[in-house]
Amino acid sequence: MSGLNATVTAPVTVDAVTSMFAEAVYLGRPGSGRASGPGSGQPSIAVSGLSVVGVVVVVVTTSVVVGAGAALLDADETLGLSSLEHAMTASANNAMTALRIARWCHEYGRRVPSRTATCVWRTTPALIVALDERFGEPTDAYVNGSQTWLRDDGPAGVTLEWRLHPVASYRRPDDLDVYEVFSAVALALGTGGDGPAPLESLWDGLEAFPAYDDEIEPAPLAAAVAEALGIEPDASGLVDHGAIGDQWERSRGQLSIIDALLTELSP
Repeated sequence: MSGLNATVTAPVTVDAVTSMFAEAVYLGRPGSGRASGPGSGQPSIAVSGLSVVGVVVVVVTTSVVVGAGAALLDADETLGLSSLEHAMTASANNAMTALRIARWCHEYGRRVPSRTATCVWRTTPALIVALDERFGEPTDAYVNGSQTWLRDDGPAGVTLEWRLHPVASYRRPDDLDVYEVFSAVALALGTGGDGPAPLESLWDGLEAFPAYDDEIEPAPLAAAVAEALGIEPDASGLVDHGAIGDQWERSRGQLSIIDALLTELSP
């Protein structure tokens, strides 16, 4: 949520809050994405052997004028904010978006179990065509084949991350740039032409989940994504991304994230 101002009674001044996020990244050529962990589908630096050649530091300063304790809680509830940290300016929200690639890696490394609502689809030609027709070009693409979209398709307009997970043995088709793979495959499937590579050698499936850790129940999430994509998910429910991340690390990146998600979502 950005650009939101709230006025509450008995205002007091809260000093500006400054947050600094530091993220080590592999600075490859443009379009290579960051070297992130299992949640993003990207191999972590330790697993992939990539060298850390740069550090990105983002400083976010947020000034908030709030009322006394009770008034603040009332305002949060009215505005749908779960805590003070969500009362961010547009620039702060944009800065957080810039760090989206690292979020899953950090989440997968948490010691405290946390379950997140998610929806999963197995890859089919119809799924790829629907993504292309309804969502268009991915918001970002990565060297390991992951394709992502950030869209406000969730219940009550909650931002969702849609992530097309690559197969563990993904290999980018020859003569295609990182950002050209999805569009080339979608065009071939939509027109009946020859694709650059067999679909089963590229992506295992699609996952959709709250992009900013909003608490959503699986049922309304499943209904919202089915309406947005036009295809009902193959499975939905709550998953422990941390446990799946542990499995992924132990497999040294050879685990299918989609298989692991579907296993956890099985009755």
